[in-house]
Amino acid sequence: MLTAVPKTSVLVVEDDAALRTLYWASLTAAGYRVFAFEDGLDALRYLDGNGPPDAVVLDLELPRVSGRDVHQELAAHSETARIPVVVVTGSDNIADLDPKRFACILRKPIHVDALLRAIENCLKRSDAAHLN
Repeated sequence: MLTAVPKTSVLVVEDDAALRTLYWASLTAAGYRVFAFEDGLDALRYLDGNGPPDAVVLDLELPRVSGRDVHQELAAHSETARIPVVVVTGSDNIADLDPKRFACILRKPIHVDALLRAIENCLKRSDAAHLN
């Protein structure tokens, strides 16, 4: 199993309670600090009052504030614009997603190992970009 750098934080935004719990448990077991929310509004409120996470796992189809809107808000601010975003979606409409805007796009259903690999790869690329 892949292991995280200690204290690496991941924000999970997923409205499906079973998936949110699965992601939280798997990421926590891998050593990440995980903050999980069921909708985009709660995630944005959390970000407003706390420091930015190291990575975001984001469903696009969310209640109240969509995942696309959450991503747009992240991209609009310098302190969150470079956070790698892993999209995990069940939507059939992913052809219009620009892969340059997202660190990784995964289609549901996914295997937890694929999510862990995606986050690890995103964080490595993000660290390398910060060194340049």
